[in-house]
Amino acid sequence: MLVHFRPAFVLLVLFTLLTGLVYPLAVTGVAQAVMPKLANGSMIQNGNTIIGSELIGQNFTDAKYFHGRPSATSAPDPADSTKTVDAPYNAANSSGSNLGPTSKKLIDRVKGDVEQLRSDGATGSIPADSVTASASGLDPHISPANASGQIQRVANARGIRAELVESIVNAHIEGRTLGIFGEPRVNVLRLNLALDAMKP
Repeated sequence: MLVHFRPAFVLLVLFTLLTGLVYPLAVTGVAQAVMPKLANGSMIQNGNTIIGSELIGQNFTDAKYFHGRPSATSAPDPADSTKTVDAPYNAANSSGSNLGPTSKKLIDRVKGDVEQLRSDGATGSIPADSVTASASGLDPHISPANASGQIQRVANARGIRAELVESIVNAHIEGRTLGIFGEPRVNVLRLNLALDAMKP
């Protein structure tokens, strides 16, 4: 019987060491050597303080900042743990809304968002990413069209010329990855940091 158990035990120990220790350490070591910023979460620092990640959106609500797309993430309700409450950009609970196109709740929210954008001064067609959540609820980017629709509000709130805000937006438009993948986009956190860094 030992004859049958010994090879199984040896293989179990061997593959546990290989796949549970050697492989993860090797991948971590290569990632830290080749692309340390990405391997550590693409963190953005202000001095010695980490203020966010390029990869996870934040809930900007002040009129002087560009706003990200709506976020459908939630968190447990502090008053009743069997329920959830809205918690935009909750990185611990990435999720989409799971509301279908005929959902009254979704339709009402989108209509409300469009009305708010119009009252903030948006004109013309409203970009889809201005009123729809991403699949993760954590998207850190908006489309250039979405950013353009917010320029006047941000300029008014900061008391500066819209042309200046537009030039900062244009400087922060990222192209397609490798020139072919994805769409042009603007990282909201980086854009807002650039606005805050402007000299008065």
